[in-house]
Amino acid sequence: MDLFAQSARKRQVGQPLAERMRPRMLDELVGQAHLVGPGRILSNLAPGRAIPSLILWGPPGSGKTTLARLLGETLKAELTALSAVEAGVKEVREAIAKAGERRDQFGARTLLFIDEIHRFSKTQQDALLPHVEAGTVTLIGATTENPSFGVVAALLSRCRIVRLEALAADELAGLVTRAIADKERGLGAMNVTVDAEVTAQVVASAAGDARRLYSVLEVAAALAGEGNTITAHHVAEAAQGKSLLYDKAGDEHYGVVSAFIKSMRGSDPDAAVYWMTRMLEAGEDLRFVIRRMVIFAAEDVGNADPQALVVATAALQACELVGMPEGVLPLTQAVTYLALAPKSNRALTTYANARKLVKEHGALPVPKQLRPGSNAAGRALGHGDGYKYPHDFEGAYVPEDYLPEQLVGAKIYEPGDSGFERELAARLAALREQKQRK
Repeated sequence: MDLFAQSARKRQVGQPLAERMRPRMLDELVGQAHLVGPGRILSNLAPGRAIPSLILWGPPGSGKTTLARLLGETLKAELTALSAVEAGVKEVREAIAKAGERRDQFGARTLLFIDEIHRFSKTQQDALLPHVEAGTVTLIGATTENPSFGVVAALLSRCRIVRLEALAADELAGLVTRAIADKERGLGAMNVTVDAEVTAQVVASAAGDARRLYSVLEVAAALAGEGNTITAHHVAEAAQGKSLLYDKAGDEHYGVVSAFIKSMRGSDPDAAVYWMTRMLEAGEDLRFVIRRMVIFAAEDVGNADPQALVVATAALQACELVGMPEGVLPLTQAVTYLALAPKSNRALTTYANARKLVKEHGALPVPKQLRPGSNAAGRALGHGDGYKYPHDFEGAYVPEDYLPEQLVGAKIYEPGDSGFERELAARLAALREQKQRK
């Protein structure tokens, strides 16, 4: 091993590959061209230039911390970093006090970087407000969660939300190539090699996360050993199964759930089963998934296929009977059924129509003939008088009005023309015609 390689190896002791390969200038940043490309919000930065306070929102490994560091370097501003997991109001106040001293004594600007800012309480976030507003610090907050859910509105109004995207496959492949070749900071001193197929496997294991990519690559290289070729087996051992980005209380959770429901609504069983599997494999509660299916059966299928609600509720009983992992089978059966069932949202619109009338007219009196005449006091008031028992008539139907007098003739339920609702629509039209003739 030559002296250059020995020197590089000494500098790398104890420091993970992801940290060693962290970009040192904006030109080295991979991805996020929509932010740092020509004419974009973070392009043409220069020492002393002012930037607005920012909330960097993106998935793990997309470069939020790296970007904050690069902004500090490029602007020649002091970067003070805090973790919302570890810091409290005391640490925030100390950081702001020091920033004020730097500004007053040296005219220096401070970027206050707060990682996982959504974990700060409202009190902690409120403590930042006057100092961000006064320009004592330029806030750079980083979060994996939708800022609208985790950052108070007053602070959001003083910041620019910047969305970072997960790195694309070709961008991640470029990072692998760079790390393998770099003898100073990367794995170049080990003289390991990797072919395109195995590189693609490393990229797939990362799921858009550069930090995970470097972690898998570093372990795989160690398993291969100096001077050898990294194989698919080495990568599989290093990856030990791909982690699934899914926070049950966070933005990714709502994104996957939304995709699941919209796939069923769009009659795409392939996508519906995929998103359901994403939830289950990430550890989502089985009952949560089935609750969404039961709601969907009523909201999006409804009477177009009344059996859909039966299938959805039966899935819960079946899953509780057999348990997991076999419970995924009745669950998959139910999801594919719901996705391919004819669709009707009339349960949703019908309730909305009825609610609108209730809001507009209030508690209208129940017609006397519909009130119970089961006691003497009620009968003395005429309760039940004139009520016609439908089973006493042909077809178990008598054309009567059952709505309050002010709403007679209102059409609340209008069946659709999909699936079984076509039959219901025809029947309802015939019944309404009889009532109209009356």
